[in-house]
Amino acid sequence: MDDSRRPRRPWARTERGYAVLKVDTVEDEAWMSQPEAARHLGVGLLRVGMLVANRRLIPAENRAGQAGVTVASVQAEESWRAKATRRAKLARLLKEMINWF
Repeated sequence: MDDSRRPRRPWARTERGYAVLKVDTVEDEAWMSQPEAARHLGVGLLRVGMLVANRRLIPAENRAGQAGVTVASVQAEESWRAKATRRAKLARLLKEMINWF
């Protein structure tokens, strides 16, 4: 379709009601891919996405511009999982599910 025929948007792209997630660029030693984080934590890739969305894992990019998470946040999550009781894990899961609605 020719751009001259395309109808103009009545709003700016930045005013759609969502913001692009700004992530920090970190060194390769401090970065981990999401599939690697999933293997490290023993969870599925979808769960890693939920952990990022619920701010349990910190999103980051490496110098090559690849999306992932910080190693420190994966280590903190792993430590929490090792120490948390079943009740704490269940309470956290319920909070995260409620936040989605």
